[in-house]
Amino acid sequence: MSGARPRPVLLGIEWYTDNPGGLHRYLADLLGALRGEGAAAGAVVLGPATDAPVGVLAAAPAGSSLPRRLWTYACAARRAAAGADVVDAHFALFALWPVTAGRLRRLPLVVHFQGPWAEESVSDRKGGDAAAAVRRGVERVVYRRASEIIVLSAAFKRVIVERYGVAPWLVSVVPPGVDLARFSPGDRAAARTLLGLDAASPVAVAVRRLVPRTGVDVLLRAWADVSGGVPRAVLALVGDGPERGSLEALASRLGVEDSVRFLGVVDEDALVAAYRAADLAVVPSVELEGFGLVVLEALACGVPVLATDVGGLPEALRPLDPALVVPAGDAGALAGRLGALLGEAAARPPPERCRTYAEGFSWGAVARRHVEIYARAADPSASRKVRVVYLDHCARLSGGELALLRLLPALEGVDAHVILAEDGPLVARLVSAGISVEVVPMAERARGLGRQAVSPAALPLGSALRASAYTARVARRLRALRPDLVHTNSLKAALYGAAAGRLAGVPVVWHVRDRIDADYLPASAVRLVRGLARRLPAAVVANSRTTMATLGPLTVPAEVVYSPVHVHNGPRTGGDVLRVGIVGRIAEWKGQGTFLRAFAAAFPDGGTEAAVVGAPLFGEEDEEQRLRHLAGELGIADRVEFRGWRDDVGAELARLDVLVHASTLAEPFGNVVVEGMAAGLPVVAAGAGGPAEVITDGVDGLLYPPGDVGSLADRLRDLAADAVRRRSLGAAARSRAAAFAPPVIAAQLEALYRRVLTGRAAGGSP
Repeated sequence: MSGARPRPVLLGIEWYTDNPGGLHRYLADLLGALRGEGAAAGAVVLGPATDAPVGVLAAAPAGSSLPRRLWTYACAARRAAAGADVVDAHFALFALWPVTAGRLRRLPLVVHFQGPWAEESVSDRKGGDAAAAVRRGVERVVYRRASEIIVLSAAFKRVIVERYGVAPWLVSVVPPGVDLARFSPGDRAAARTLLGLDAASPVAVAVRRLVPRTGVDVLLRAWADVSGGVPRAVLALVGDGPERGSLEALASRLGVEDSVRFLGVVDEDALVAAYRAADLAVVPSVELEGFGLVVLEALACGVPVLATDVGGLPEALRPLDPALVVPAGDAGALAGRLGALLGEAAARPPPERCRTYAEGFSWGAVARRHVEIYARAADPSASRKVRVVYLDHCARLSGGELALLRLLPALEGVDAHVILAEDGPLVARLVSAGISVEVVPMAERARGLGRQAVSPAALPLGSALRASAYTARVARRLRALRPDLVHTNSLKAALYGAAAGRLAGVPVVWHVRDRIDADYLPASAVRLVRGLARRLPAAVVANSRTTMATLGPLTVPAEVVYSPVHVHNGPRTGGDVLRVGIVGRIAEWKGQGTFLRAFAAAFPDGGTEAAVVGAPLFGEEDEEQRLRHLAGELGIADRVEFRGWRDDVGAELARLDVLVHASTLAEPFGNVVVEGMAAGLPVVAAGAGGPAEVITDGVDGLLYPPGDVGSLADRLRDLAADAVRRRSLGAAARSRAAAFAPPVIAAQLEALYRRVLTGRAAGGSP
């Protein structure tokens, strides 16, 4: 098919004029867009397919018996196969027979995963466990047959990979398009007249199927709070479903029946009018939302959307405005934001901005992505990226995990998939960044072992058994995924990942981010890790020369690759008072106590402020209380702000004039040191480990002996008195930090991957 116009046949459910649902409209719009791109596309749907264009074959009507629908659908698909060279299936049930027993089975198969059909059926109360099991079996048969799978969001990529075992390399995230001609801004007054809505009322609209998973009951409970605070407000509900009766009864019990309009199923013109009539659209889903086509439809009409953080909804809305996303199932949070947006026009994104954002989702671009995917399905031997599975035991936002989060989007030659041993904030961050991720959970008893237990003698038997079982699970998953490489991102992941890689026959790259020395690990653990480093991995990456040196002599390829750091270019937001800060996880060895003592010694008389940014992560909660007590003892409590954990490090750095790094042990790398340099701050760092490799003392930062309170105080005092030097050091620091930009680091790592794979292909040991 390469170079020629593709001839796909789309296997859908119904034509959108017969049943105006999102999935049906998606298929019709995709068909039109493919034809607009020169593809000779056809489709098969259930009848009657009213007003469908030529090339759309209709099977038995949706209301006929299931056996008749399946038979006539298979017959129509057989006719469509005559002119097709690729199959694009949009619903597993109707695709099952044609792609496994009909003529279409000989063609490459692309599947659209619009959602877990079996789970949606359970949620919608369509049958019990037995019916769900049958549906899930149908899905699995079709998905295993697929050469390529298309999902609308990274959230649903995680679903199909994690719950159905599909290899991530087969899954492409292609957000939907929106018909920008049909859904467009228009006369609001005319739209309200058509729908019988008052011209002066604040109007919210929700276009939803009335089933439990769409969260309309939560919306009604939120509306009970909103309607009292926003005079004359009206909620228009467009759509129907089995829950309509119970929802109408709920509205009555809540006393909001007079301000809620159940409009039912409407035609295309009335749907557009409903959007145009609204001041705000609401998508209150509580589960299983792949993307939310209604989001784009409303935005295309110039109407802002408030949605929950379910599935692909955050991906659809956060780039426009993160404040438009609220926690799912939380009626209070929904009410608060809904009331604010509906009651005050200035709080909402303006119509022009909404429309401009929607214009970025054109059907032409979607169709072109599909043509590329069809070509890949037809020619699986075409060149592809290196497939790498990244393993980490932790899903918290610690240094190594943040480094991984920065690295993966910059790896242009890598098809990356992350397997974590726990769920947590990192999962949402990866999904938001478009990175494929799944959680293969490890028992807390094994995953939560402290580093003191990383030793054959100290490891409890129960934890050892659980770790062994987990290693076997990961090995089975690796055999199913068949990656080119495994890259471990933490010390625990290195241990179980290297063993799992050996079992699966996949070379493993260790990324060592911890110093393997007796001041960090028990002596027996140091010997164990150093010994395994010489035998198990195919290559070792260390985040600094300091870290690499602690591993001892190695017999495998080894390279120092520093962690990538983003540049924060925001303007300083602090006040006129000099502000000195320390940023990082609160732990005794991180030196916040040293910082506070040095600050008190340098600035005993006030006029300067301190900030401690960070929180304890790994069972070190008592340390923060000790630090607060210490600030009181030093007489500086009124000048020290404990900021806690902060998501936006750039914003915190922008509030500082000087950044301090005060670790009392040699820091393996020191991400925050480079982040501060990239932000143009003068950095004063403990002169050991990674920071001493990064900073040239007196040129692009200042170093002092680790733990030396007096020396640190002297440097802070000198910088406070010399604004010119602060600016000079900050400018040089920013220039130095460019060497740690994610694309630079990614290129170094990709070069190492190529060396490992080339050596393996030449017969070298894994």
